[in-house]
Amino acid sequence: MKTTDNRKKEILESFKNGLIVSCQVQHDDPIYSDEMVVKMAQAAVWAGAVGIRANSPEQIKAIKEHVKLPIIGLWKIWNDHTDVFITPTLEAAKAVWEAGAEIIALDCTSQINNNGRPAYELLSIVKKEIPDAIIFADVSNYEEAKRAIELGADIVGPTLYGYTEETKHIEHPDLREFARMCRDFNEEVYMIMEGHIYSPEDAIKCLYLGAHSVVVGSAITRPHLIAKRFVDLMSGYQSNWREAERSKH
Repeated sequence: MKTTDNRKKEILESFKNGLIVSCQVQHDDPIYSDEMVVKMAQAAVWAGAVGIRANSPEQIKAIKEHVKLPIIGLWKIWNDHTDVFITPTLEAAKAVWEAGAEIIALDCTSQINNNGRPAYELLSIVKKEIPDAIIFADVSNYEEAKRAIELGADIVGPTLYGYTEETKHIEHPDLREFARMCRDFNEEVYMIMEGHIYSPEDAIKCLYLGAHSVVVGSAITRPHLIAKRFVDLMSGYQSNWREAERSKH
């Protein structure tokens, strides 16, 4: 059931039909600088975005000091023995919350985390330990979405479609599957589209299919990946830019 908490509901309803811009930069990105994510977020505000998605306590805090939009916060932490990297621990979730994010994004797939447990188990723990937080469940398929809702997620998005072992060969959004999620779950949760959206036309398609809002990152805020998409195709598809997007940092 959708939240009845007035504060949470006000934030979630403010996203209706809007664009959320993912403003993230990694230390090995060619565009990295301390102020880059702030400039990205300010550009998103100028454009009319309704929210920001940001990675790491430091970047969340920096954005929060300059931008008033709600922040979907996460912390990407990579480990050699698992593909679970989006806010993989309670400590990471607490750090994201304390940095100022109103919404905490978690890996809620069936992947096994660094502690040998399914990633989705963290959702219930975070809800109990940080009850004031809005929880964004990042999933990769319909079954994971259904389970995340049962566990109490406020938002569900197919963020990790293309990042799990079963879906890593995928380059394009599965709009049919997303439409199925919206049809079946829109009365229970806020469905937000995230992942593989590279044009305004695709974003509009998602709204028509039932998305509450749409998150776009690489197509807006990662110019090195935008350029690489062109180069990869113009050079005869000798490499795949998606490998760079999925790489560990």
